[in-house]
Amino acid sequence: MHIAIAGNIGSGKTTLTKMLAARFGWVPRYESVDYNPYLSDFYEDMERWSFNLQIYFLNKRFKDVLEIAASEDIIVQDRTIYEDARIFAPNLHAMGLMSSRDYESYSELFDMMMSLVKAPDLLVYLRSSIPNLVAQIQKRGREFEKNIRIDYLKGLNARYEEWIEHYPERLLVVDVDECRFEEDPKAFASLTGQIEEALKDKLGAL
Repeated sequence: MHIAIAGNIGSGKTTLTKMLAARFGWVPRYESVDYNPYLSDFYEDMERWSFNLQIYFLNKRFKDVLEIAASEDIIVQDRTIYEDARIFAPNLHAMGLMSSRDYESYSELFDMMMSLVKAPDLLVYLRSSIPNLVAQIQKRGREFEKNIRIDYLKGLNARYEEWIEHYPERLLVVDVDECRFEEDPKAFASLTGQIEEALKDKLGAL
């Protein structure tokens, strides 16, 4: 089974992935951030490195999805392959930080990959306001994230909302401005209860 955690930068995806893995004994899959060879360069010069960064992420996540599909474990994944193509790449293109030529090439590659994979059994979307995202980004103190632009985060948030509004598969939306699952055990218990309810038919069949 495949549970995927989606959300903007700083929304709490990695934290929730860790907590769900510990709570249920699920196998976690984390986003490649600390060892990404392009991320620091990207935040310094987004236009120069946008295509390289997105191709790197797409390659890594496509590999993850194929491995998840072949696994018999219950896997919880930090960020999905969809977010690269539906959120990040079009946002960069709209901001003039990725050329139309690069964006079209990227989109064609993504569409080919999608013909080979299926959607997660449950998508958990962590919805957050911009002030909360900024506070969380500052709190974790990653050096390469110090130069993230507010307009970049706003553009991502808008695209997330548009994507989630039309997402056709099983979905749970969590307002992380209100649901402080990391610091509030009752909030986390409520969230895990919602996840179990959303997956009860699949969990019951295991």
